[in-house]
Amino acid sequence: MKYIVKFVVVTFLFLICTFALADQKIAYLDMKFVLNNSKAGKGAQDFLQKSLKENQKKFINKEKELQKEEKDLLAKRSVLTKEEYQKKTNELRAKVMKYQSERRKVLDKITEQRSTARKSLLEKLDPIVREYIKENNISLVVDKKTIVAASGIEFDITNTIVETLNKEFPSLNIN
Repeated sequence: MKYIVKFVVVTFLFLICTFALADQKIAYLDMKFVLNNSKAGKGAQDFLQKSLKENQKKFINKEKELQKEEKDLLAKRSVLTKEEYQKKTNELRAKVMKYQSERRKVLDKITEQRSTARKSLLEKLDPIVREYIKENNISLVVDKKTIVAASGIEFDITNTIVETLNKEFPSLNIN
């Protein structure tokens, strides 16, 4: 009799816990899609890619110029005195170091702009997701990349969030 009472109590508690957990709603959000396909995200990416391409063209031209200067210096090596050759070699090295420094600064700036844009977009996205959670009584939102398996598309809130983000924040200011 003692075991039957324990069994009934444990079963009852298990059913109550299962019922309480069944009411929770879990949804998932594809953050990569939101960041890449929202208007603000696309605009930021386009700006950063355009900036990177423009700077890469400048870098390629500068590299060609430095290579030409190096070839000219090597061609004049036999004509120049040792001191003049050493002086021009040092000048060329200084130009190369300056070029590398400028390139590093530009790439660091673009990386910083990308980071700032991402942070800004995530800050704008947070209240939108929180409001959606409150309106739809969702207990948990997880990133899609962390999901192993899902039973249906009705748990995907990505498109709804992107639409809301596009309405509220159509662009980002990157500078």
